[in-house]
Amino acid sequence: MPDKDLNELFLDTLKDIYYAEKQILKALPKMAKAATSDKLRAAFEKHHEETEEQVERLEEIFELLGKAARGKKCEAIEGIIDEGKDIMEQYADTPALDAGLLAAAQAVEHYEISRYGTLKAWAAKLNNPQAVKLIDQTLAEEKKTDETLTKIAETAVNYEAAA
Repeated sequence: MPDKDLNELFLDTLKDIYYAEKQILKALPKMAKAATSDKLRAAFEKHHEETEEQVERLEEIFELLGKAARGKKCEAIEGIIDEGKDIMEQYADTPALDAGLLAAAQAVEHYEISRYGTLKAWAAKLNNPQAVKLIDQTLAEEKKTDETLTKIAETAVNYEAAA
């Protein structure tokens, strides 16, 4: 077996996050529909639109690499999304539902932040400034979404769940 290098690892991780983003695109409308908080619903809807753009950016990176945009099954994101589904089932019609949805969404965001941070560092090491720029845009959006979700939790949803 030939030695694997950073280029291959970068591509494998790119496939992983591409798959993850496609799964997130399917999950966000369900989460928005389940949310009872208007602010939370709006945040999910906004992030769905951003995620569509993020998928396009990933496709641009695949193109830069001369590779087809293909996902590679990501067990981690599937597990995180499954936890979100469990929360929607177990806490439906309860005051804690939105707090659970927020927690699930932030688990997704933290996973994405980790992946995009790594990809950005590797793209820089591989001397691919165009990929760095595209990844950095997405990383900034993911961090902003995480901050927005934290604000919603701290200013409303967690209080309502505890009441």
